[in-house]
Amino acid sequence: MTNTNCWVTIPENSDFSIHNIPFGIFSDKNAAKRVAIAIGDHILDLSKVADTGLFDPLNIDKSVFTNTYLNAFIDLGKSKTNAVRNLIQKELCNDTSVLKEHPSVLIPQKDATLHLPVFIRDYTDFYSSIEHATNVGTMFRDPDKALMPNWKHLPVGYHGRASSITVSGHDVHRPMGQTMPPNAENPIYGPSKRVDFELEMGFIIGKNTALGNTLSTSNAENYIFGKVLLNDWSARDVQKWEYVPLGPFLAKSFASHISPWIVTMEALDPFRVPGPNQDPAVLPYLEFSGDKNFDINLEVAIQPENKEETVVSNSNFKYMYWNMAQQLTHHTMNGCNINVGDMMASGTISGKSKDSYGSMLELTWGGKNPVTLKDGSERKFIDDNDTVIIRGYSKKGDIRVGFGEVRAKILPVKSN
Repeated sequence: MTNTNCWVTIPENSDFSIHNIPFGIFSDKNAAKRVAIAIGDHILDLSKVADTGLFDPLNIDKSVFTNTYLNAFIDLGKSKTNAVRNLIQKELCNDTSVLKEHPSVLIPQKDATLHLPVFIRDYTDFYSSIEHATNVGTMFRDPDKALMPNWKHLPVGYHGRASSITVSGHDVHRPMGQTMPPNAENPIYGPSKRVDFELEMGFIIGKNTALGNTLSTSNAENYIFGKVLLNDWSARDVQKWEYVPLGPFLAKSFASHISPWIVTMEALDPFRVPGPNQDPAVLPYLEFSGDKNFDINLEVAIQPENKEETVVSNSNFKYMYWNMAQQLTHHTMNGCNINVGDMMASGTISGKSKDSYGSMLELTWGGKNPVTLKDGSERKFIDDNDTVIIRGYSKKGDIRVGFGEVRAKILPVKSN
C-alpha cells in the first residue's frame, strides 16, 4: 500500500492504520451483529459497504457480511478476503469513492459493541517460548534440567477449552479450585490465591484440512487467516496440584480472553524477522526457509480499581523459539484435521530480561519478589478487581499495524 492519503481521519500512531484493515464482528443500537473492519477510531460496516455495490465485482454473497461470526467470510478463501481488504484500502484513499456518498458506513468505535470474532470449535495452546519454559522449569524442577528432553525437538502443546474463550471487556470471576497448601497432608477446596495472566498471541485457522492430511512448513501459513492478542488466564495454585500426569485442566479452562480484531497475515508481512537459532537441528519435517517470526511489540499493564495502570511487562512475539508454521505443521503431522475458526495459541511469551517476562509467576518469581504498582501497592499475583490489559503493535518506518487491546477484570468469587 503506497498511497496513504486517506479521506478518513486516522489519528497518529493509531493501531488501525490504512496498512492494517483488520476484521471483526460488531453491533450497535441500530442493528444486530455483522462484519466490519477497524480504521482509525471508526468501524467500517461491511454489510452497508456491500449494499453500495462495491463488492459486486468480487461475486461475494452479501449475506456473508451479516453473519454473527467471521467463519463464513474467512471460508471464502484468501483470494476473496484479500481482495476485500485491498479494495477497502483503495477506496479509503480514493476521494471519489462511492463510500463517501454513504457516510453511514462509518461508525465511531465508541458507539459500537465488539464481539468474539470467530466461532472457535477447537483450541490448542502451545508452549513455545524457550525463556518461559526455562523459567518455569527452573522454578519447579532442576535448574540444570529446566527443559524437558522433548522440548527442543517438537512444539509442545495441549488441547484447551474453547467454550470459555471470550472477547476483551468481559470480566471474569476468580475461580474456585482444589489446591494443596504447603506442608499439608490433604488438599483443600476454595478460591484460587494465585490467579495469573499469560501474555500470549493466537492465530486463527483460515482453511480446512481433511482428516488424514498433513501440512508442511512451506504451506502452513496459507492456512492461517490472522492473529489476535490472547490473555490465557491461569490459576497457578490449582495448576500445580492438578497438572500431573495429564497437564493443565481446570486451572486454565475458567477463562481466556482475545482481542476483537483479527489482524491478517498479509498486514503482518512487513514485520517478518529471523527467529532464534534452533539447536539441536530439528527433524526434517520441521525445517523451514525464510523469516517465519514476527516483530510484534507487546505490553501488559495491571490497573487496580479506580487507579492508574502500571505496565509490568514489555515483550515481543519475535522471541518465540517455535514459529507458527512449525506449530501448525506439527499439529497436523499425525493427520489431525483443522477447521476454519480454530485457534492456536503461542504459549506465554517471555524474553530474556526480567521486564519482558510474560506472567506474574515469572515477574515475581513465584511470588517471592512482588511487583510494585504506581499506587504503591504490591502484587504477587492478580487481586480481585484488578484489570489486566494487553496491547500489541508492529512498526517499521511509517507503517504501523496494531491489535488494539485485550482487557478484563478479575471479579471476586461468584456467589451461588
